[in-house]
Amino acid sequence: MRHPHLPTTESAVTAIREIAREYNLTMTVTHDIGADQTSHRASAGAFAVLDPDGSLPHEAFVELGGSPAVTVRLFPDDDAQITVDGVDFEDLPRDVVPAFLRSVYGGLAHVTGRFFPPGQWLVVPLPGDETYKELILRISLTPWLARAVRG
Repeated sequence: MRHPHLPTTESAVTAIREIAREYNLTMTVTHDIGADQTSHRASAGAFAVLDPDGSLPHEAFVELGGSPAVTVRLFPDDDAQITVDGVDFEDLPRDVVPAFLRSVYGGLAHVTGRFFPPGQWLVVPLPGDETYKELILRISLTPWLARAVRG
């Protein structure tokens, strides 16, 4: 499934803001602008504000209030990291962030597990046949993760 293209960090923040409004969530955003401020910009060199191509990189960290606890880090390289109740989803394409959040807040995300090999996973299905799955490393599940368990 094609996701709406989010060409900039700011467009992704705007999309997250709409989802926060839709699900009645509080939201705080921290912006880091400039190669000397963003975490993915080692190639720009020490004390450089612009990337080698002359652009001004923009990174944002978004915290969404409510349950589950969700944070989104948007990187200037068109990728993102989403953490849901302590479960980290690294290197997500920035374009999937809105669908990912709608899956979490819309009740589609769920926890699966098995006895062998032992483990539990947080599964986040997106429209189409796209699914993201991460191993839950904590010993005890948070209340939200426990409610999301499916047999």
